[in-house]
Amino acid sequence: MKPASLTLFFFLFALITNLPLAFSQAEQVTDTNGNPIFPSGRFYILPAIFGAAGGGVRLGQTGNSNCSVTVLQDYSEVINGLPVKFSIPGVSTGIIFTGTPLDIAFEEKPECAESSKWVVVVDDFPREWVGIGGVEDHLGKQILNGTFNIQKYDLGYKLVFCPTITDVCSDIGRYDDENGRRLILITDDDDPFQIVFLDADGTGSFIV
Repeated sequence: MKPASLTLFFFLFALITNLPLAFSQAEQVTDTNGNPIFPSGRFYILPAIFGAAGGGVRLGQTGNSNCSVTVLQDYSEVINGLPVKFSIPGVSTGIIFTGTPLDIAFEEKPECAESSKWVVVVDDFPREWVGIGGVEDHLGKQILNGTFNIQKYDLGYKLVFCPTITDVCSDIGRYDDENGRRLILITDDDDPFQIVFLDADGTGSFIV
């Protein structure tokens, strides 16, 4: 197959894969430079409002864990955090529209963690919270199976989590705990974490 034909094939495959979304109210998700985000790219997740809203998402330790498996937001607006990659389950390529089911993973993981994939954890905390890894990283706790997706919201986007056991999806928000950490968690208080995506390969810029 010639290179031009191969490129056309992958474009058509990506379009067909997301056909139901393409004919709905969905739109292609873009970074702060207006370029589409894509599964093989590296992006920082930052607040849509620069300044007091804080910086990017990163990992930290919470509870009695000796491993950094909790997803947090850095308080400092000059910290971009850790880059993430998005993937569409069961598809090696594709176009990321609003509403596209996604897995999210940090580009790198701590050596003590099973994986860098984002998961939603249930324990004695009042809200389900976002961490990484697998069952071995969260002993005695429950992990909810499901996917994330991106939705347009106000000045940017918001993340939504959809468990496989129900049709009800929930917004991802933030919570400041008593130890001075800002957790990323499930919220139903109409105050989702408003975010944008910054190209982590050095070609993007933060436009507000």
